[in-house]
Amino acid sequence: MSSGERPELGEVPETALWTLWHRAVEARRPDTVLDDPKAVELVERIDFPFAERFGASALSAQLQALRAACFDREVADFLAREPRGTVVCLGEGLETQYWRVDNGRARWLTVDLPESVALREQLLSPGPRQRYLAADATELGWTEEVDRDQAVLITTQGLLMYLPPPRVKALIAGCAERFPGGSLVLDAVPRWFSRLTLTGRMRSHDYEPPPMPWAMDARERGGLRTASPAVAAVRDVRPVGARGLLGVLLPLALTVPPLATHRPSVTVLDFAGQP
Repeated sequence: MSSGERPELGEVPETALWTLWHRAVEARRPDTVLDDPKAVELVERIDFPFAERFGASALSAQLQALRAACFDREVADFLAREPRGTVVCLGEGLETQYWRVDNGRARWLTVDLPESVALREQLLSPGPRQRYLAADATELGWTEEVDRDQAVLITTQGLLMYLPPPRVKALIAGCAERFPGGSLVLDAVPRWFSRLTLTGRMRSHDYEPPPMPWAMDARERGGLRTASPAVAAVRDVRPVGARGLLGVLLPLALTVPPLATHRPSVTVLDFAGQP
């Protein structure tokens, strides 16, 4: 961006700047849990008061990086199995996953709101195997743009919590039924966190996250199979490699109730193959 130019985004797309900032804060550390030089580069290029607006919490930064790393592991595993597969990223914002895990052969499709795609095109010009599509991810028209001759992995990092529950269920069902044999990686906030955002009692420094009407406690992930008979399996993805005190406490939070059952989660849904 030129000097003095600042992105003007709606409240939900502004979350893209929030997550970008925290990934960059973590990536600047010599002992980072997420190597993300592209995020650091973007923060340095964008004229936005990141620190004043979002703060610089080392804990928040590490937690955001650990979440991104969960998605990275699933994408990297998929590309190891399907080197020429397609990764579809719904509501990607300014996520820089492509530059962290691309294998040089896969195809990538980003589907996001028009203002988010416009900013992404300006800051992260797509390469020959990348395509950005300005569309509502819940409308499912984007599914016609995906090559069905190759394996497909869909990610919805930081998206579903902003949708009404019926639209989340419809999106999961639509993906499961249109991409047999594919998978969907999603994240969810717990119900207590959702309630705080809905009542305006959740703030991060000078930033108030938008309402998050869809939530799921970690113990409820099995219920995602009810979205469609085409959802064949559900799997929990747990963060690994946390640093410092978080590295000590996180294993407990993942296994000891009530934290283990009321925590944020990353989940993989595997879809049934062709009958």
